[in-house]
Amino acid sequence: MLELILGGARSGKSRFAERLAAESGLAVTYIATSQALDGEMSARIAHHRQRRPVHWSLVEEPLQLARVLREQAAPQRCLLVDCLTLWLTNLLMLDDAARLAEARDALLECLPELPGRIILVSSETGLGVVPLGELTRRYVDEAGWLHQAVADRAQRVTFMVAGLPMTLKGAQ
Repeated sequence: MLELILGGARSGKSRFAERLAAESGLAVTYIATSQALDGEMSARIAHHRQRRPVHWSLVEEPLQLARVLREQAAPQRCLLVDCLTLWLTNLLMLDDAARLAEARDALLECLPELPGRIILVSSETGLGVVPLGELTRRYVDEAGWLHQAVADRAQRVTFMVAGLPMTLKGAQ
């Protein structure tokens, strides 16, 4: 089963995804896409680590998400990816449109083929003011297109607001 959980900053999306993974009854592998590039991000990463059960496996991969998903997916395993928009940001910062397209296409191609339960967390950034800078506008566009493509492939899509899940697609 493929599930996409979207929401804004501090909407409860990661906590909700972690709860679903814990309740799945499956072995959980947490796939972290963030990079500790500054003190604030290091603190965010530490906060997420403290919240996760110690028996969960962890894979840190900022760029090659499709490869890691293919390697880690198994019928009796739950993969929790947090988060797609950080992964997208990492790729955008490389300033290589071909590499971004290749990585995105690889992800979208592999998702329907993966065994087990896959929970993808991503930040919805398209609800606010249109950004002024070219890179931030590109980020919002790329994230929106990625979310549409993943949601199309997902069996369930949930939107988080104020810690409350709203099911957009699939059964609750």
